[in-house]
Amino acid sequence: MTADILRIENLGVTFSTETGDVPAVRDVSLHVRPGETLALVGESGSGKSTVALAAMGLLPGSARATGRALVGGTDVIAAAEADLTGLRGRTASMVFQEPATALDPLTRIGAQIAEVVRNHRPVTAKDAAREAVELLRRVGIPDPETRAAAFPFQLSGGQRQRVVIAMAIANAPSLLIADEPTTALDVTVQAEILDLLRGLAADSGTGVLLVTHNMGVVADFADRVAVMFQGEVVETGPVEQVLLRPAHDYTKRLLGAVPRLMVAGAEAAGRPPLVRVVAEDRPAFGERDGEPELVADQTVVGRSSAGGTTAGRPSADPVVDLRAVSVRFGRGRRVVRALSEVSLTVRPGETVGLVGESGSGKSTAARVALGLLPPSSGSVTLFGADLGRTRGRARRALLSGVGVVLQDPVASLDARMSVGECVAEPLRVHRRGMSSAERRARVGDVLELVRLPRELAHRGPRELSGGQRQRVSLARALVLEPRLLVADEPTSALDVSVQQSVLEVIAELQDELGFACLFVSHDLAVVQQFAQHVVVMRAGRIEEEGSTATTLLHPRTDYTRRLIAAVPVPDPVLQRRRREERQAVTGVTA
Repeated sequence: MTADILRIENLGVTFSTETGDVPAVRDVSLHVRPGETLALVGESGSGKSTVALAAMGLLPGSARATGRALVGGTDVIAAAEADLTGLRGRTASMVFQEPATALDPLTRIGAQIAEVVRNHRPVTAKDAAREAVELLRRVGIPDPETRAAAFPFQLSGGQRQRVVIAMAIANAPSLLIADEPTTALDVTVQAEILDLLRGLAADSGTGVLLVTHNMGVVADFADRVAVMFQGEVVETGPVEQVLLRPAHDYTKRLLGAVPRLMVAGAEAAGRPPLVRVVAEDRPAFGERDGEPELVADQTVVGRSSAGGTTAGRPSADPVVDLRAVSVRFGRGRRVVRALSEVSLTVRPGETVGLVGESGSGKSTAARVALGLLPPSSGSVTLFGADLGRTRGRARRALLSGVGVVLQDPVASLDARMSVGECVAEPLRVHRRGMSSAERRARVGDVLELVRLPRELAHRGPRELSGGQRQRVSLARALVLEPRLLVADEPTSALDVSVQQSVLEVIAELQDELGFACLFVSHDLAVVQQFAQHVVVMRAGRIEEEGSTATTLLHPRTDYTRRLIAAVPVPDPVLQRRRREERQAVTGVTA
């Protein structure tokens, strides 16, 4: 029998804090065999990342570990730092969630990879540089000789993640620990990264410990699954058993919170999209026995200039209307066309999903709608007023009707301010006549509106969980009672149960308050459940648009089909079939 490349036995981890010891991991045992992928899943705070750090000997000084974590026969819990230095990067490597923080922004890509090579093997600088180029080629970086001379900021997010993987595999490790390696990537880049990791495991027999909250990635990539809850492993087994026949109640709840992309051929699986009806005159949906019913709708393909309304949408005047908008950066030969003749509308009470790959222009379109980026040509109408011709106090009053929820609440909330001060900031800017007491009362009201207690106003953002911080961001966006909410990747960094609760709060408040929503996301399953209308963008243009029920279930363009085919679904059997179909079409094999 092949020896395990990773064996964790009765691992316990406790953190020392000012208020006392906090147990993070309790009596965890698991193993990874060569060539096998074990997925470690669970909510934020379940202890899965702590287990991964313990396996690499990277726990902070405030942590106290017990038990054993054997990597290639070395117990990293008891090993000296000198032994761990030789083990990391050679026997075991780690791929972190955010490549931008894992790479040195001041050092060229090739030099960073070459440094990893020379740290563990006696090779010349010239040979290490040559190996760096070959590693970039191996992980699918185009024109690797040129890219080796680039700095990290000159690469896309997917390319930076490939560079981090190249560094991790530079010395042919026996164990690869990947902590949320695809969270910030769009679905096509995510599929490419998974194909790359799958090929590495198959070719070199590398064992993989995959830490993730994405159950579609688990179904697509893992052989076995270990489910963690409150620091303990509550269930483990083959991927098909755990995902299709879960035994523990927590696993069942976790899987029940997963947004599932409904795909053609899976209608009988009993997973209809959770689309809310927001307008009585919308013919794209019917209602029977209190449940939404999907009805045929006409999808508009490639509309990119001003024109009539899309079939099946309400006829009310739009809250925001982009007409033939183009955005260009730079001049002459170096000009970059971020948007080309883009037209889209969002109407009262409606949620429009804006989807596409990284660099497709969806966030640029949202910034134009917010008035943060002026269009090079075309017009933007906000609440009936031409945003480009509005200045000064009138413009500020107009923009006060727009709320914004950003992807990262840690970055968007000032850590030096209390929660109450963060939420009250728009009131201080736009409602200067309000007294301090009135602002405090309004802040308390809006915190309760997003299902948070008033007492939270006195705490700092860092004292809150990820889901609580995102609800605070939502409270700040809603404190001025906006008519339009722009949400740019508001749930991509959240685990599935927290993601579901945040989306439910937004949906309930939209039904209650009637605001329109422009929802930017790379998660097609979330968009399918949350939006009534979807706009698919590609290379700065609108590729396809229509009702979500029709466009994502029966797309009419090859690009949208490829986008949907790249989305992993949390069903190992169905996902295996979809991956084989995608590989047959693209010619890519893992």
